[in-house]
Amino acid sequence: MNSKHDNVIYTIGHSTHPIEEFMRLLQQHDIQCLVDVRRFPTSKKHPQFAKENLANSVEQANIEYHWLGERLGGYRTGGYEAYVETEAFQTGLEQLKQLGGDKFTAFMCAELPFFRCHRRFIAEELTKQGWRILHIMDKGKLYEHKRKQANE
Repeated sequence: MNSKHDNVIYTIGHSTHPIEEFMRLLQQHDIQCLVDVRRFPTSKKHPQFAKENLANSVEQANIEYHWLGERLGGYRTGGYEAYVETEAFQTGLEQLKQLGGDKFTAFMCAELPFFRCHRRFIAEELTKQGWRILHIMDKGKLYEHKRKQANE
């Protein structure tokens, strides 16, 4: 385990970035492992972020690529807040935590702002379990996830 980043995981949204800019953001934060949490990892508008193209790009930069969209992807019947209580979600979360404990890891989806994306629910669950979550924002700025209070 890398003690410098124990219990720290980053999040990022690919937005409309050219692949070079997206890769620069990952490298700026020393990301070694990218976990794709898109349920449907395709993009006609931005083919550089289709699963196979993205995997090739990050692997060429010596960054591991993992797709956990089956377990952690959005668009769930009944809503994502209900989905986080399922065994499937918890299994995916454990996989993400295992990757995050071993390497500088970021999990990603399409939306740039995490608060418009299901990444916020994943981040909230990790925060409840003692993880520090850093959202990579525009221009590489970091925003630390703050745990929601019970009455929010």
